[in-house]
Amino acid sequence: MRTAVPRLSILACIFLSAAFLRGEEVSTDWPHWRNADGNGVSNEKSLPLGWSEDLGVVFKCKLPEWGDSSPVIGGDGVFLTSHAVEKQLVLVKVDKATGEIAWARKIGQGSAERMPIRGKNESERRNQNFHEMHNMATPSPVTDGRVVVALFGSGDLAAYDMEGKKLWQRNMQAEHGQYTVWWGYGNSPVLHGDLVVVVAMQDSCADLSGKPVESYVAAYDKLTGKPVWKTIRPTEAKREACDSYTTPIVRRIGDRTEMIVHGGQVLDAYDPATGKRLWHLPGLVGVRPVSGPVAVGDTIYLTQGMRRPMLAVRTTGKGKLTEKDIVWTLEKGACDCPTPVVAAGRVYMVTDNGIAQCLDARDGRVLWKQRLEGAYKASPLVAGGRVYLTNTDGLTTVLAASKKFKRLAENKLDDTIIASPAVGDGKLYIRGKKQLYCIGK
Repeated sequence: MRTAVPRLSILACIFLSAAFLRGEEVSTDWPHWRNADGNGVSNEKSLPLGWSEDLGVVFKCKLPEWGDSSPVIGGDGVFLTSHAVEKQLVLVKVDKATGEIAWARKIGQGSAERMPIRGKNESERRNQNFHEMHNMATPSPVTDGRVVVALFGSGDLAAYDMEGKKLWQRNMQAEHGQYTVWWGYGNSPVLHGDLVVVVAMQDSCADLSGKPVESYVAAYDKLTGKPVWKTIRPTEAKREACDSYTTPIVRRIGDRTEMIVHGGQVLDAYDPATGKRLWHLPGLVGVRPVSGPVAVGDTIYLTQGMRRPMLAVRTTGKGKLTEKDIVWTLEKGACDCPTPVVAAGRVYMVTDNGIAQCLDARDGRVLWKQRLEGAYKASPLVAGGRVYLTNTDGLTTVLAASKKFKRLAENKLDDTIIASPAVGDGKLYIRGKKQLYCIGK
């Protein structure tokens, strides 16, 4: 089901036209989680190779409590969110030049309720509980250099300008129903043109008494927050298998733009302007995927979830896709949390327990496989012929982005790191639980 509502207000149109006529150019070094296309690849050629707490650190910015959201970069700021003291949900802008907090805005408040990681009974399934490794500040913000949008596990969605002035705010749970994702909402919003797109992929509770819960994809006007479209996202998955913590990615293929969504044992694509579903691949077998999809050309690479097989899917068709659209399958060794990165015809990935692999992107052949130190939640980054992999203890291993395993450096920071890195102006931004690090030469 798709519900259409009016698009842009007259005021928003005037605002956009004025900005266009002024010829404004805005720097958006790293606007989304894992860059503009969500692929974790940077064109930077001169990122630092070695650093430590005492070497190569341009600045360290102490953060207001913690969160797992990755930093994004636009204009003169680095933006991230925190679940701060007194249950406050905060959007933070860090000045790129000084490393100081330029402003922090309280968007809402909430408590990340927790319970042991186990199966849920009927009453527990209609409420989200948070895994101990994350809280309500897990979704990463998104920016176009003029507007920054933040979303929290409370359902609070808000937009601000670069000076910290609030443009609008909504609450997804108030409008669309309480989240039923088992271990805490974690999907990041996406910007596409004039739209902010959010997803909710959650337990349908269809086997329980009472009204089933809908999963959905919804879009809002970037400048006014007005609803533009909402599409209900059907799935045949049950219980926790309905859940997904992945973030949509947008790609241009042929003569159209597609927004790719993965979760609920379905991979599908939507027209981001209208919410129309373009194609879908049902019948996936994973549960609650955390590792998101990656699109390169006409192929999408994804892990089905809960360490189930990894797939490469060629998606040139429309409507329902089938097994014949699956190019190759990696049966064992797929990652769970970190999202792979694809560059120069190779797939680089790391499992939660530190098994790094390089695959041939064409056929899935394993080119090399090596155990690294520690546990991993952050997704890898490729830049300047190198692969950067950061473990939860703050150790970043830098490898050559090549067909053969070659370790170039190991760099240690004194922080716990879950978030994925961001890149801008030849610098690497790493968000820990305590501090935001800016690493330069």
